[in-house]
Amino acid sequence: MTDENKEPHPMSRRFRGFLPVVVDVETGGFNPEKDALLEIAAVILTMDEDGWLRRSETHLQQIDPFEGANLEQSALDFTGIDPWNPEREAVPEREGLSEIFGPIRKAVKEHDCKRAVLVGHNATFDHNFVFAAALRSDIRRNPFHPFSTFDTATLAGLAYGHTVLAQACKLAGIPFSNKEAHSAAYDAEKTADLFCGIVNRWREIGGFPPPSIPDIAE
Repeated sequence: MTDENKEPHPMSRRFRGFLPVVVDVETGGFNPEKDALLEIAAVILTMDEDGWLRRSETHLQQIDPFEGANLEQSALDFTGIDPWNPEREAVPEREGLSEIFGPIRKAVKEHDCKRAVLVGHNATFDHNFVFAAALRSDIRRNPFHPFSTFDTATLAGLAYGHTVLAQACKLAGIPFSNKEAHSAAYDAEKTADLFCGIVNRWREIGGFPPPSIPDIAE
């Protein structure tokens, strides 16, 4: 089969041409313009030929606080991150985001999608920090949709009646360690498992694909 006749990747038909990428950030506070981005993880998702969603790749970058960045001690105590620890092997925002964005752009193309859509637990927080850092770094090829997101806190409230990540994971049968939490990679992978579980469960019970208009009329 030639490339011209190749069937599009099933992912391209599932989310209106968007590739869901799960992101978690660890920061020096709550203000994306003033507080430091310290750690970012992105979990790229894929879909098999039968339409089941699963984790594919995890990418992680430790980030140096940008010049003049605010660091709230309460935030550092919460995450346990020492921004100045040389063992973090942190890099400037522009370099770190470029290393995260590159594989995402590649995956978007491989899945025959138009762009990535950020999936996060309380996704607005992660989305705002990613976009603020990209703007500071003058990165113009941001693969993420500028405002659309999938929020697993909302989805978990619908599917499991709980919005806290740890509790939602437990209700979904996903192991969760509070000791490992608040690491960007760990939280992103658990969020990815939660999102995939909800999407796949919706498919299992017949929620997707939706019935056609003629079927509804009948």
